[in-house]
Amino acid sequence: MSVSLRRRRLLASGFAAAAGAFCLRAFAQERVIRVLARKFEFVPNDIELKKDEPVVLEFTGADVLMGFSLPDFKVRTDIPPGVTTRLRLTPDRVGSFEFVCDNFCGEFHEDMSGKIRVTA
Repeated sequence: MSVSLRRRRLLASGFAAAAGAFCLRAFAQERVIRVLARKFEFVPNDIELKKDEPVVLEFTGADVLMGFSLPDFKVRTDIPPGVTTRLRLTPDRVGSFEFVCDNFCGEFHEDMSGKIRVTA
């Protein structure tokens, strides 16, 4: 094997290792908030976040297909029962924002909501 080829492989493996370390560091900084979605509530239904802090909302569905919609940040996801669904969010403004279940889940579906409060 030529010196040039070995040098390219070594550089490529170094770049790959550096990129992997960067990605792990980026994910390690995200705070994970676990949310249970069950008829007819999110637990917790009041979540406090900091502006510009990356978080992962980790949803678990308990019984039927649910949805999560946070219209002010234009994010949504389905929450199938028995499955963990992750949604990354970095709030870019301060305030109180309502989230709702946007998949009809039964008689009291309209009451299934919560608040995300973003502080400075």
